[in-house]
Amino acid sequence: MSNTSPLTSLPAWRALESHFAKVQKVHLRDLFAQDAQRGTRLVLDCLGIYFDYSKNRITDETLKLLFQLARESHLRERIDGMFAGEKINITENRAVLHIALRTPRGKSIIVDGEDVVPQVHAVLDKMSVFAEKIRGGSWLGHTGKAIRNIVNVGIGGSDLGPVMAYEALRHFSQRNLIFRFVSNIDGTDFVEATRDLEPEETLFIISSKTFTTQETMTNAHTAREWALRKLKDPVAIAKHFVAVSTNAEKVSAFGIDTANMFGFWDWVGGRYSMDSAIGLSTMIAIGPDSFRDMLAGFHEMDEHFRTTPFEQNMPVLMGLLGVWYNCFFRAQTVAVLPYEQYLKRFPAYLQQLTMESNGKSITLSGKPVDYETGPIYWGEPGTNGQHSFYQLIHQGTKLIPCDIIAFAQALNPLGRHRDMLLANTLAQAEALAFGKTSEQVKAEGTPEWLVPHRTFEGNRPTNVLLLERLTPNSLGKLIALYEHIVFTQGVIWQIDSFDQWGVELGKVLAQKILAELENKSEPMHDSSTNSLIARYQKLKEKI
Repeated sequence: MSNTSPLTSLPAWRALESHFAKVQKVHLRDLFAQDAQRGTRLVLDCLGIYFDYSKNRITDETLKLLFQLARESHLRERIDGMFAGEKINITENRAVLHIALRTPRGKSIIVDGEDVVPQVHAVLDKMSVFAEKIRGGSWLGHTGKAIRNIVNVGIGGSDLGPVMAYEALRHFSQRNLIFRFVSNIDGTDFVEATRDLEPEETLFIISSKTFTTQETMTNAHTAREWALRKLKDPVAIAKHFVAVSTNAEKVSAFGIDTANMFGFWDWVGGRYSMDSAIGLSTMIAIGPDSFRDMLAGFHEMDEHFRTTPFEQNMPVLMGLLGVWYNCFFRAQTVAVLPYEQYLKRFPAYLQQLTMESNGKSITLSGKPVDYETGPIYWGEPGTNGQHSFYQLIHQGTKLIPCDIIAFAQALNPLGRHRDMLLANTLAQAEALAFGKTSEQVKAEGTPEWLVPHRTFEGNRPTNVLLLERLTPNSLGKLIALYEHIVFTQGVIWQIDSFDQWGVELGKVLAQKILAELENKSEPMHDSSTNSLIARYQKLKEKI
């Protein structure tokens, strides 16, 4: 980064500031009126994704300056560095190679002089053998019964990825198997996940790289106790628990056979790990072939990002549009609105991916930023959101750029449902862009006093991504798309998208408070925290 000037001093940034002053009030109605081809010109059609970005508050000059900003930020060199295995996570001195997790067999990526691709496929092959045993019923529990229930125990990337992928690909899952996910240290999460399960038929996947993650290991030991209450013999643990970890000593001490330990690497961040061994539950659910099809989708988007000129590069374009709204319009959030029920957990997954990655205020050079960085990501599936928060998007005071994701073909065809769903999808994008003028409202015979209430300003930007069908392959493309959007924006903002020091302080303080709660020692904090500890202890004793 030593060859990169501060962001706000780059010529393209200065030009964008001047340009923004000229175009910030321009309405999408006018942009479409001035260009009859806009709706077919500002689109990308590649990798099975039809990406319509015409309903963004941009001109050709905006795009030209954004692409220039990417070049002045050395985005091409940073992309090449990531794919070459350079240690671009500078605060932890690590390579960033989630892209290696889906690199085809026979390709090569070198880290510290070693080709990591064979290691990746060795783990995938091991996962495949194990998954087929569970799916085929040949893996038997301690009492000789086949496994019917799979409980993934993790947190953060070890939970959000697997649960999102399972829900997204439930249509392709093996239906005689039950999948549950436990992450929260709140005991209710574990109790409700296991309430109707039989230990003899249950397998726990404990996902913790170090096998020391507080929440995960607390739940893991609770799961061990739950299983042994019925199975009795500690030897049974080896048949009902497997580990996704690199700490063989702790895995073995827990009672798990290290032959059933699936490893990954320090060049894979948790929020980028769902296509590694962290995805073991996903592979068991959909099968090794579908899992590899998902990896192929990831890889197709990786190659598109790596090789395609910026002007036709979907992650780069979406990333730059996000910078445009975040830094110039000062839009604080991005709404992700999948018109697909199976993607109900996709916005929650993206929250960690985007906000843990780019929720930073210090540049790579160690200086505070003087511009906005990562926005807040949120969303719900359509059409549910239309009857919830769309009112604020349409007529509220906040500008909320929206990513609308839809699929032309239904996995569960049912009467008019798909046409109605897509009609709503397209109508919302149209309404957000063009709104409804007071003249149009008056022409409908609306009383004068009611006109302002029924007027829609419009000029609310959307990206529309239309795909043929939700499959493992298309899911892989969508996830990789957002991974590379995050990377693009991190490069522009000159921050490290791959560390997460911000989660550490709360963990350290929690350990200190836990010791005080358990030992009933005098708390040594600020007056508010001390008072809250005292009140908690009083309420707990009352029970």
